[in-house]
Amino acid sequence: MEEKSQKSNRWLKPRRVMVIALNTFTQLARMKVFYFLMIFAVIALVAQFLDLPQYSGPEAVYTGELQLLKGWCLGVMKLFALVFAIAATALLLPKDIEDRTLYTILAKPVPRLDYLVGKLLGVLLLIGVSLLLMNVMMTLVLSYRTSALMDQQIEMAVARGWSDAAVASLKQEISAQGVTLSLQYGVIAIFLQASIIGAVSLLLSTFSTSTLFTIMVSFLSYLAGSFQSDAAEFYRATANAGTTTASAWVMKLVALIFPNYQLFNITDAAIQGQSIAFGAVSSLAGLSLFYVVLYTLLSWFVFSDKEF
Repeated sequence: MEEKSQKSNRWLKPRRVMVIALNTFTQLARMKVFYFLMIFAVIALVAQFLDLPQYSGPEAVYTGELQLLKGWCLGVMKLFALVFAIAATALLLPKDIEDRTLYTILAKPVPRLDYLVGKLLGVLLLIGVSLLLMNVMMTLVLSYRTSALMDQQIEMAVARGWSDAAVASLKQEISAQGVTLSLQYGVIAIFLQASIIGAVSLLLSTFSTSTLFTIMVSFLSYLAGSFQSDAAEFYRATANAGTTTASAWVMKLVALIFPNYQLFNITDAAIQGQSIAFGAVSSLAGLSLFYVVLYTLLSWFVFSDKEF
């Protein structure tokens, strides 16, 4: 009996983690903040679809209208993922404590690592589903816009007497601004970045006594990671101006703690219609996994010593 109890109480039991994750998903889906953000995303996307500026020349249309459409879509996705990853994760532990759900879960007993991993997975699952729905909407509208522009511009090009080679080049350039694999990589990069931010917010919520503090510090950590490259350049510029060894180690420590979020800006290349290598996305996935695991383990270390 004791051996069976120990086996059921082992860490990271997949079934137990998934139950917590799905319950968290359901809990978050009922939160007003989720509906507010989804309504905001839909309104922003629909408004952009219905009010796109028109351009006169073939060159301006496919590089202007389609890029503007992609920019707005990915921008709304990124804003939603960032805000929701911070706000939702920051509210999880305080809400479970307030509802006394946490006491029930830990009394079963459920390992605290399983609880934290399940909660984080629930947040990421909801973000992933939301991004998937918005991505489908973007893909459908962008495909329609690209097809319409393709027909219009080819008709204009033929009327102007363009050669077959020039028309083929025009088709290729317009297609590059439409739905591409690189565009999907951009959406994946948004999700990976949100995963790290959610893990940071989870860590802060384990020792913070204020939800507002967790949200603010999470946002500040995002800003710190966003400007990490600029700080590194400043350090290199002053390296020959008497920077001490201690300062160098501090900079390296900061670079380790705060991920360089500028690496996730491959969405800019996707908006411009540039090709994104699979290796770049794989590197981002590996980097994201490292930081998510790191922050989750730190969360567990802090959370394991708390008494409820």
